[in-house]
Amino acid sequence: MTSQHTSGLPRRWRAGRRAPAVLAVAAGLLATFLSAGPASATPDPGELRPGGDFPGSSSPATGREPAPGEIPGQDQVVHSGNIKPLTNIPSSFPDAVNSDLAFQGRYAYAGNYNGFTIYDIADPKAPKTVSTVLCPGGQNDISVHDDLLFLSTDSSRSDDSCNSVSQPATEKSSWEGVKIFDIKDKKHPKYIKSVETACGSHTHTLVPSGPDVYVYVASYSPNEAFPDCRPPHDGISVIKVPRKAPTRAAVVAFPVLFPDGGNPGAPTNPGVSKTTGCHDITVLPSKKLAAGACMGDGILFDIADPERPRVIDRVQDNVNFAFWHSATFNQRADKVVFTDELGGGGGATCNEATGPNRGADGIYDITGSGDQRKLVFRSYFKIPRHQADTENCVAHNGSLVPALGRDIMVQAWYQGGVSVWDFTDSARPKEIAYFERGPLAPGSLSIGGSWSAYYYNGHIYSNDIAKGLDVLRIDDWRTESAKWVRLDRLNVQTQPEYR
Repeated sequence: MTSQHTSGLPRRWRAGRRAPAVLAVAAGLLATFLSAGPASATPDPGELRPGGDFPGSSSPATGREPAPGEIPGQDQVVHSGNIKPLTNIPSSFPDAVNSDLAFQGRYAYAGNYNGFTIYDIADPKAPKTVSTVLCPGGQNDISVHDDLLFLSTDSSRSDDSCNSVSQPATEKSSWEGVKIFDIKDKKHPKYIKSVETACGSHTHTLVPSGPDVYVYVASYSPNEAFPDCRPPHDGISVIKVPRKAPTRAAVVAFPVLFPDGGNPGAPTNPGVSKTTGCHDITVLPSKKLAAGACMGDGILFDIADPERPRVIDRVQDNVNFAFWHSATFNQRADKVVFTDELGGGGGATCNEATGPNRGADGIYDITGSGDQRKLVFRSYFKIPRHQADTENCVAHNGSLVPALGRDIMVQAWYQGGVSVWDFTDSARPKEIAYFERGPLAPGSLSIGGSWSAYYYNGHIYSNDIAKGLDVLRIDDWRTESAKWVRLDRLNVQTQPEYR
């Protein structure tokens, strides 16, 4: 059974993909997006260079906890007393935007708009760069499984090679989709296969299933002028990858998730994105469950048959959510945290003017069982520290901290830094730790900050758009039990069952 309902909150805030406070800079960003010719409109900060002056350092500056309401100085490191910055590794591609992270054994895999870097994190205090791969194609969302690495390309390219250049999506020969690498030799990854998908691959999610790995490809924003991305685009591409023969990977299905077209957006729902696909999908294989953040809609669906995902429930928030961006289950699978990427990742929305409920997380309880399960709104969470109007800041990628008996997340907020927060009481979430830097450029809005912040085997790893890889340690009684949980890999959008 599928139902559609909205959070019944007062209509206090409205927001579009670009907040009024950043219209001037948005015009410049939009010009950059359009000149790059992506087949999906305004991806996360787009094909941009990180903003500001950001010399890297392997030794983080000594941080402190600022006074309430204080904005740190330019590039100044500040953090709560229970967070310890261990090190920072400057990006291998200093002119490229750093994006997502994945983990396997002693290695971390960091995507960026020019390719990816493999780090040896056996010693979290001193990660070592193992290899770097040049393969342009924003946003290079990344995941790993066994000896395979997957990269998403959501910027229109001249071909599927790692030597491609930007090419308008209006040209039929342009390519977007998923690239597959063999990473058996970590020092020399080998590109082995590409799979083109409709409207590219903004993000992707792995769904292991017996001898195969399925890849759910999230993409959006079709256009009649794009030969490979025409409307309607009301579902997701499903790629099947035989583990023993990955070069036979191919699209096997395009399940329609929104037969009614999804949220119509403006003018019906002013300030809300029209649903034309999904931005991100998180699966919980142990429960055969998935949650989709799909522009104007949040969905819960059954993945018992991975080629035929089936929507169970669907929600909208036409009051406070502008763009449903990502999703995270708690360990018991009775809650989902959805994020709203107000401003597209390029806006300064963590300020007093924007308020506490826009550009925030929405916490939903999952009630009922089977096909009668429902998503029930409980509350919003937003970092309580106001950021400068020159700092892009909004809810972004995070993961669970597998603490015993508690629901705790670590989450990236771009220039709002890294936040650790507790939603055990889903109606009263609260921040318990944080790490951030002052503005990249106090005089103007610049793009930077933490893109992804994930907890893996006792440490927090953050891929900062401009600064590179940060490694943090949290020492707090509420998270202490998580240090005993050891994983052999972590793709955050393929949530493990923590034991």
